[in-house]
Amino acid sequence: MRALVVHCHPKGGSFTAAVRDVVLARLRVAGAEARVIDLYDQGFAPVLTAAEFDGYENEPGNIAPVADDVAALRWCDCLIFVYPTWWYGLPAMLKGWLDRVMLPGVAFLMPDAQHKDIRPGLAHITRLAVFTTCGASWRLTTFVGAPGKRTILRGVRLLCHPRCRTAFAAHYSMDSSTAESRARHLVRVSAAADRLFRPHALDGRRA
Repeated sequence: MRALVVHCHPKGGSFTAAVRDVVLARLRVAGAEARVIDLYDQGFAPVLTAAEFDGYENEPGNIAPVADDVAALRWCDCLIFVYPTWWYGLPAMLKGWLDRVMLPGVAFLMPDAQHKDIRPGLAHITRLAVFTTCGASWRLTTFVGAPGKRTILRGVRLLCHPRCRTAFAAHYSMDSSTAESRARHLVRVSAAADRLFRPHALDGRRA
């Protein structure tokens, strides 16, 4: 298993970083190879520029501005996102990563003469996970529609292998969290990660 962990939080000592560290520890136990993209640490520029927009469909030249991130995405068969939910959705930094890295010819194939719809480009990814925190309660997040969760576990999931496994764990009501609630959440993250990383029928099919 080759896991890419995309971590997004502006503070190195955040609870989100603690969640990331639990995920990485469980990956080590599972014997997986792991790479981390820390968006804030690397100073990722989330804004899709006018030049990138103009060349958006120009494959393969469109990957040049984000070539390292695209290479990591193509390398992995397990894709994990660790981030705080802000305004019920993805932080701008992470949304910008999707905008700039999930490109035509990388994450999906554009319509052509034979295909009227886009087609998946991430069929090599057989595991997909979201580990997040939410300031709002589960009830309020669900009422709003949890757009961040849906973007990844529905939108990105559609671009992955048809039998892609998923995992999700969120600490809701973070604004009133306690040391005890955070500790319980790390246990939930560990258990969800272990379930995701257990042997998969598709393991070993990719060179």
